[in-house]
Amino acid sequence: MTHGAKSEKPEPPMKSALFTVSFAGLWGQHRLSLEQAIDLTAELGFPGIEIMAKRPHLSVLDYTLDDCRRLRERLDQRNLTAAAIAAYTNFTGGWESAEVPWNELQIQYIEALAARTAILGGERLIRVFSSYERPEVAFFTQWQRTFEALRECCDRAAAHGVTIGLQNHHDIGAPTRTLVELIREVDRPNLIPMFDCWSVHLRGEPLGDAARQLAPRMRFTTVADYVVLPRTSYQPQWTNYVEQSPPAALAVPMGEGDLDYVTFFSSLEAGGFNGWVSYEMCSPIRGGGALENLKRYAQAFRSYMEKRGRTRA
Repeated sequence: MTHGAKSEKPEPPMKSALFTVSFAGLWGQHRLSLEQAIDLTAELGFPGIEIMAKRPHLSVLDYTLDDCRRLRERLDQRNLTAAAIAAYTNFTGGWESAEVPWNELQIQYIEALAARTAILGGERLIRVFSSYERPEVAFFTQWQRTFEALRECCDRAAAHGVTIGLQNHHDIGAPTRTLVELIREVDRPNLIPMFDCWSVHLRGEPLGDAARQLAPRMRFTTVADYVVLPRTSYQPQWTNYVEQSPPAALAVPMGEGDLDYVTFFSSLEAGGFNGWVSYEMCSPIRGGGALENLKRYAQAFRSYMEKRGRTRA
């Protein structure tokens, strides 16, 4: 060691968060209120929380601005940072009922969330989805509808000092090259990619180069680990099986699945990412949805990250 050099281990760059969707009961798991989910996240030792922005958690119909001020006090008292507010959008939805102002309603939802996100503080970040592709509509018609809606979401969020994060989740913009192009088309400084490993893996896309490419613009990623289960159909007339597509994905504890998180995290770090890593349980999980199993998964995630020096406690 060089004389006079500090011996302390350098502080790892990433920060861990827990997504309250894990306790929403949407896949048969144990349901907690938003306040209970906040308390449990703190008890489990997470420094950050990602809050689901719909019932039974942060619905704009149920939580006023004053309610959000009380939530902010609760977060502060428990030393929790609001790492992201997770909105649910689909900008090609409602095409069959053109008389309904579908995207106006969604943009208003994002604007209402932006006011609440500003109060909750922290990263001042709203996660959004793009659009599910509709086979009966020309692709670039859907493309335009999607980027125009995203632009207006960004503009209205910017008035509250809020950033929009576009997750590679829905059909349009899931592939990395398409996600990059969509963000370029929106052309707003407060739009960032929220690029997730599980989407890339399940679609069979190369991981490392994509993660390094997007890392400089990223502040947040959502993680979960899965085993991919082949499906077959027995055909008695041939005394044989036919493969079914796609395979099923079952969530398992972090580090026990098929996803290459070693490459993902090292590639993000190589690209300069130092943001939030949020753990989610938003699908059926091995072992079932009892609260004790959910807690075990959350603790396994923290242990996984800490053993690899990936996150601050």
